Amino acid sequence: MDSVRSAFPAKFAHPRSMPTRFLPAIHTTASSYKNPFPNRPLPQSYSLPWMPSTYYKTAAIKPTLAPLAKSSQGISAGEKLPSLSTSTTVFTRYTPEDWYKSNGTNCRESEASQKNAERLRADTSRLIDDKYRQTKKTQVESTRNLGVRANDIAFWKSELRHELDEVIGETNALTDVKTRLERALAESEAPLQVAQECLLHREKRMGIDLVRDNVEEQLLTEVDVIRSCREKMQQFLDKAKAQILSNRAAQHKLEKDLANKQVAHRIDDRCHHLMNTSHGISYYRGVEQVDATISVPESWAKFTNDNILRSQSQRAASAKLRGDIENLLPVTASEMRRQFNAVNVAFTKRIAEMADAKRKTQTHLAKTLQEIFRMERNIEAIQKAIRDQGPPLKVAQTRLDERTRRPNMELCRDTAQLRLVNEVRDIGETVQTLQQQLRDSEDALQMLVRAKAVLQHDLAVKANSLFIDQEKCMGMRKTFPSTARLLAPI
Repeated sequence: MDSVRSAFPAKFAHPRSMPTRFLPAIHTTASSYKNPFPNRPLPQSYSLPWMPSTYYKTAAIKPTLAPLAKSSQGISAGEKLPSLSTSTTVFTRYTPEDWYKSNGTNCRESEASQKNAERLRADTSRLIDDKYRQTKKTQVESTRNLGVRANDIAFWKSELRHELDEVIGETNALTDVKTRLERALAESEAPLQVAQECLLHREKRMGIDLVRDNVEEQLLTEVDVIRSCREKMQQFLDKAKAQILSNRAAQHKLEKDLANKQVAHRIDDRCHHLMNTSHGISYYRGVEQVDATISVPESWAKFTNDNILRSQSQRAASAKLRGDIENLLPVTASEMRRQFNAVNVAFTKRIAEMADAKRKTQTHLAKTLQEIFRMERNIEAIQKAIRDQGPPLKVAQTRLDERTRRPNMELCRDTAQLRLVNEVRDIGETVQTLQQQLRDSEDALQMLVRAKAVLQHDLAVKANSLFIDQEKCMGMRKTFPSTARLLAPI
């Protein structure tokens, strides 16, 4: 018995995997029912103890499924198993009842598994059909809701477009009236601005020309006459500008709301026409958890309605202001024309006096400039003569420097040496004489330049006064607004 326990101890050590290893596969041929080991013991039943301790003990070798012939190699003749006929009672561990019971249990478990699988398949089929119908219904409802939403957006778009056209028309009309008012104010303001600018420009006269003459007296009178004609027009102009800003603010809100609705309508319309076969559809994981909404249908509709009501209110105020401006335009003064003419006459007389003085100054200045030109030519000639003395001086000094390198007794103070020394001195005296002449010429030139500066300053004073009166002042006063221009429509 010891040899039996040591030869086959691991065959039943792990009965959990034995059924799948020893039960043969099911085949349709008759040979599949043959038992290749008829007298081998069957696996241990699950109802028996997992590790029996009566006749067997666990061996340390690894379990194996090798044939019996290989397992018995290395065992002596005295240790081999006895013949099967004499050891049947030793290896038999199950009864026929256990065998039938195991087969019945396997069949019942198989039938239960089959029924469970059939029921699961039926439930799965019903679930697939139900979820398909539910998904289809949900998609249809979503499509219908998107269509309703697109129609709502289209309705508010049409309302916004209509109100936007109205407010743009009213803003344009008010802008036209404001432009007329600005032109009338500018035309009526022109004499005042011209008079003030003329006074400001005449303050820029220099020297003796800065006098309080008849022209300045007439300009001050013109300022007093015109200033009282502008206050009411300016007040209405400010109101018109503020109203246009309000209209444009309402218009901006309408345009922004309309632009947002156009984008939303395009998106919702595209979503409304999307199908399962459409291009561009994809998975967006977690998108249903993102809630970026900031309004509900009630607040959404109220927002657009408020924008429309605000625009209508601004249109009514704009229409009333337009009527007031139309009544204000004919109320303009015409006294500016008379004073304008009086100032122009004074300017003409003063311009003639300054032009005569300017001609005399220009004559003296021309003579001075001619003499300055000649003196500059003389200075250039002297400078050239000084430069011409440079090369001979270099030659003489170079010769003297070279002769200092003669050796020993060759350093003789000969005639050539004396002549070179005299030559250097003569050239130096010549340069000093020319430089003195250059300084005298430059002093004379400075006198001429100062005289030119005096004449130019005087000429500039008169030219400045003449330019101010003739060019700046009279240049601005050539165009004076007429009554027709003040009241003419655009």
